[in-house]
Amino acid sequence: MEREEFLSRLYKVRFSEKEIQQKNRIWMILCKYFLQRYINKNDAVLDIGSGRGEFINHIDCRVKYAVDLSEESARFLSAGIKYFKANAKDLSFLSDGSIDAVFLSNFAEHMGSKEDLIWFFMEAKRILRSSGKLILLGPNIRYAYKEYWDFFDHHIPLSHKAIIECLRAVGFKIDTVIPKFLPFTSKGIIPKSSFLVRLYLKIPFAWQVLGKQMFIVARKI
Repeated sequence: MEREEFLSRLYKVRFSEKEIQQKNRIWMILCKYFLQRYINKNDAVLDIGSGRGEFINHIDCRVKYAVDLSEESARFLSAGIKYFKANAKDLSFLSDGSIDAVFLSNFAEHMGSKEDLIWFFMEAKRILRSSGKLILLGPNIRYAYKEYWDFFDHHIPLSHKAIIECLRAVGFKIDTVIPKFLPFTSKGIIPKSSFLVRLYLKIPFAWQVLGKQMFIVARKI
């Protein structure tokens, strides 16, 4: 069995069609009422590990790129999004300083090693314009240590402090750090309706209670 085929099967086992639809609705709200503040409408944005396009389909920007190892990802992308089947360690199809923002959600922990993550951060820095942003969302091992290894394709444990240390070493300036933001997974205790998701985003206290995913924005210097 090819690796791509296995990953496709793994995600089909992990999420039902109903859960996938719920995730898409949640991402629509996340983009409109939270993530859009970090993305300008004139930006060129790259989505790493784009999956079913939950982020890149809903964010409002001028140019959209999506990278995923699975070609199946391309069929879920909206018209106009440029898809590349590629490894995040090699973004050579994009020129230096051509991207305004690189976004990755629940991706870093899936990389094969910390060395792979370093190389990805270096590639992200290369393709970002001066003062371009790297926006990272993902499980924080500091708060999700009990559930972190329940997912077969989690390879490396990462906390917000570890990510910050690595980004600084690569040459990024840290702009925003929210150690506890979203719940660990949409399968768990998280509001599902559009109204409740919007309400959750407005109440940082709720993040401290339910949040197990970190949110980090770093800037190229």
